[in-house]
Amino acid sequence: MKLFQVLKFYLITILMAGCDLIDYHPYDVRISGETNVNAHNIEKIEASCKGKDTIRFITMGDSQRWYDETEDFVKHVNQRNDIDFVIHGGDVSDFGVTDEFLWQRDIMNKLKIPYVVIIGNHDCLGTGKDAYQAIFGETNFSFIAGHVKFICLNTNALEYDYSSPIPDLNFIENELTNRESEFDKTVFSMHVRPFCGDFNNNVANIFHQYVKKFPGIQFCTAAHEHHLFQEDLFNDSIIYYMSDCMKHKNYNIFTITPKEYKHEVVYY
Repeated sequence: MKLFQVLKFYLITILMAGCDLIDYHPYDVRISGETNVNAHNIEKIEASCKGKDTIRFITMGDSQRWYDETEDFVKHVNQRNDIDFVIHGGDVSDFGVTDEFLWQRDIMNKLKIPYVVIIGNHDCLGTGKDAYQAIFGETNFSFIAGHVKFICLNTNALEYDYSSPIPDLNFIENELTNRESEFDKTVFSMHVRPFCGDFNNNVANIFHQYVKKFPGIQFCTAAHEHHLFQEDLFNDSIIYYMSDCMKHKNYNIFTITPKEYKHEVVYY
């Protein structure tokens, strides 16, 4: 009996000393490091862009399995001094595993400029929605850069089994009047575009009618499809620009001036 107690004591001591070697379940949402990343970076974006007539920003997306390529993206962007912020179009994870979110956050945090991350369909897998919200924040959010409002949306209807209003039209409608005196131009950003399979295409036309209500609508951005293209989806000159995946090592740059916007693609 005495020997058993001694062995038990040593076993407990070893386990306590080596507790940092114990790994948790991959879907256990235990978050280390920075949380609420989008809100922190939105404060920086709004402060640095306040009063600017011209803003320049990057859109990219689908970094989920291309860690080296995303590291290269960060290094390439950090060599520039003309970009105000980055919008990541979603799918930072492949399987909704918590560590995937943390790894990607830590890579993106090396950017010298602020960034925000939109939720993608892969980010909704497993406990990914909880991990995304804990690390990055709400799945629908907005911010104002210069005089431009950016509406960033969860459009991953298929991953929610159509049980929630996605896209959330009430959120969009409220954004029409939220801080309305502070913006005269608008950009919509999302992961899945209308008429793509994961979008709730029962409301695609209604969604776009809401988009058209916003002052000075410039264009819309999306990701998800892992190739670079642009399309006038509703034949009304409001262009949807789709970002490539990081595997192909490119990104979009948009410049919005008082009179127009310009779009270019950069390969690195």
